[in-house]
Amino acid sequence: MRRDEQIEIRPLCGEDVPAAMRLKNLARWNQTEDDWRRLLALEPRGCFAATVGGRVVATTTTTAYGRDLAWIGMVLVHPEYRRRGIATRLMRAALEYLRGEKVATVKLDATPDGHQVYENLGFEFELLIERWSGVARAAASSECTKLDVSILPEVFAFDRRAFGADRSELIELLARDATIALSISNGPNGQLNGYALARRGTAAAYVGPVVASDAATATALLDGVLNQLAGEQVYVDVNTDFESGTREMIVREFVKQRDLIRMRYGEKSDAGTSASVFAIAGPEVG
Repeated sequence: MRRDEQIEIRPLCGEDVPAAMRLKNLARWNQTEDDWRRLLALEPRGCFAATVGGRVVATTTTTAYGRDLAWIGMVLVHPEYRRRGIATRLMRAALEYLRGEKVATVKLDATPDGHQVYENLGFEFELLIERWSGVARAAASSECTKLDVSILPEVFAFDRRAFGADRSELIELLARDATIALSISNGPNGQLNGYALARRGTAAAYVGPVVASDAATATALLDGVLNQLAGEQVYVDVNTDFESGTREMIVREFVKQRDLIRMRYGEKSDAGTSASVFAIAGPEVG
């Protein structure tokens, strides 16, 4: 990058998805074109690109869950344009947009390489999320059943209690786009005890969110999804606040790849993580 090159920050749009995918591939992340289009559908005015001479060289996205909570994700900068303050400019654009939407709390899941940028902007550490990778192996038969989209309102209510904010629009899009059967677990009285979603990525299938009332339900849901993915490479991002999450991944012969650093900006809030969230929906959406 030449010092005299003009950097423009503008909204990210559907036509930018191929360029965004190229940036994602350079970072060796797992998102697909469908993931990008879903993010644009969720927050069409809240996703941003940095361009030089019309070329997209960096991106960021936002996903607002009402006014309680929003997530920032997909902060990607082309290697040739790093350390020029572009990520900071994109983050400021994202935060300004969310302030305009009157969102109280903003969170993100940072990579170890990127967290300093967010700390400099006033983000504070909350907890660690662990990325686990492995080959799915068929487990013992799970008592979980496939999710029928007709019961999605029940799933939305269950998730809101666990997650602490309304992400029903995200869950509905994930459920309706799913090529992997969704799983739910019901208690003896028919009440919903948990659910799990999964989707395929460019490098691995991604399992999450997995949300459950207890550890036994979470692992049954996990196994229900892994049974469908037997023989495939899988990623799971585990909430370290969930009881026995790390142990369950080791038992299934997964290997920890790295930590993601959950950070908060704005009002302190427990939304986004609880003892009922086994696996997150993705670093880009929480």
